[in-house]
Amino acid sequence: MRILLLNQTFHPDVVATSQYLSELAVTLAERGHQVTVISGRRAYDNPERIFPKSETWRGIQIIRLGSLGLGKGAKWKRAFDFASFMALCCLRLLLLPRQDAVLALTSPPLISSLGALFCKVRSSHFFYWVMDFNPDEAIAAGWLRKDSLMAKMLDTISRFSLREAKGIIALDRFMRDRIVAKGISEAKIVVMPPWSQDCDVRFDAAGRARFRKLHGLENKFVVMYSGNHSPCHPLDTVLMAAESLRGNQDIAFLFVGGGSQFGQVKRFAHERSLSNIICLPYQPMKELSGSLSAADLHLVVMGDPFVGLVHPCKVYNILRVGSPMLYIGPQPSHVSEVFDALNGELPCGSARHGEVDRVVDYIGKLKSKMVHPEGGRSAPPAPQFSREILLPKLVATLESTPAS
Repeated sequence: MRILLLNQTFHPDVVATSQYLSELAVTLAERGHQVTVISGRRAYDNPERIFPKSETWRGIQIIRLGSLGLGKGAKWKRAFDFASFMALCCLRLLLLPRQDAVLALTSPPLISSLGALFCKVRSSHFFYWVMDFNPDEAIAAGWLRKDSLMAKMLDTISRFSLREAKGIIALDRFMRDRIVAKGISEAKIVVMPPWSQDCDVRFDAAGRARFRKLHGLENKFVVMYSGNHSPCHPLDTVLMAAESLRGNQDIAFLFVGGGSQFGQVKRFAHERSLSNIICLPYQPMKELSGSLSAADLHLVVMGDPFVGLVHPCKVYNILRVGSPMLYIGPQPSHVSEVFDALNGELPCGSARHGEVDRVVDYIGKLKSKMVHPEGGRSAPPAPQFSREILLPKLVATLESTPAS
C-alpha cells in the first residue's frame, strides 16, 4: 500500500506527535508499505533548527516544507506560520501521485482538511488521528470567539474532515463524545490512546542519578512537569505552590520541555527570585528515561475547559517509569479514569485549579513517605497502554484499506 502521513512534526523532532507518528511510520515501512511523510523543516520548539528538505529514513520518504518561522511569541505569528506551512503543503500535494491511504494528524490545526480534500479528489481513503480538537480548543482557550466568522468557518472545515474520514482515531472517550456531538457516526470512531514509548522509556536508576547530579538535584525531592507548556495546561497553581514552598530548599520544581507558556514559567521564577524552580528544554529521546526517572513526583495538568479537546499523553511514559503522580484539573477526565484503573498500584493524587494548599499538602505528605522509586519497578502498571498492544491496533486500522 502507498500511505501518506501528514503532520508538521516528524523525526527527528522531539515533541510527542513527532514521536508517535515516527514510530507508526517505521512500523508501516517494516511491514512493506510505501510510506511518504509531509512535515515541516523547522523544529517545533526551535524554529532556528532546520531539517533537510527531503531524505529517506528507514525506508520512509520524508518531504519537509518551510514556513515563515516567526515563532510563538504572539498568536498572529503562530497563525502566519501555520498558514504558510498549509499553503506549501497544499501545493506539494498537487504533485503527489494517488495514495491508497492518507493519515492526517492535527499540527498545524486543520491540516486534516488538506488530507480529506486530497483523498476526495484522488479517490483515496482518509484517516484522521485527532491529537487535539480544533477549532474547539482555540475557542476554549479564548483565542477565537465562538460566534465569530472565523470560528464558524474553521468549524465547517473541521466537520468536513470528520465527515470525509473513513476512520477517526480519538484518544479517549471524552474526545469521542465531542466528535459525535458534531453529527459524526460513532461507528467510524476508534477510541485508542497513545502508547508509552516502551522501547525508549523505562525506570533508569543510573540515568536518574546522572540527571540529578548534572542539574544539582541530589538530595532534593523533585516535583516535575515535563512536556508541552501551553494554555491548555495552566500552571498557575503549580507555580503558586512553588512560591509557597520557597523556604523548603530540599524541594525542587523542575519544568522540562517547551511551548508558548514556557517563557512565562521562567519569568515567574525570575521576578520572584525563586531558586526552587528550574527550567530545562526538551530532552533527547536517549535521555528521556533518565530525566523522567529523576522525578519523585510527576505533575499532570489539564485546564478545566479542555476535557476531550486535548489529551494527557505524558501520563503513559510516567506510568512506564512507575512514578507517583499528581493531577491538577477537572473531574471526571481521562486522567482521573486512568488513576481509578490503577487501583492503588501507584500513589496518585488530585487537586482542582486554585487548590494551592492541597497541592502543597500532597507534596509534603509524599515527601515524608519518600515513596520515589529508587529501585524501580519490576513491571510498569497499566500494560494496556503499552506500545506492543496499541501500535498494532493502529496499523490494523490503516491496513483495512484495500491497496489499488
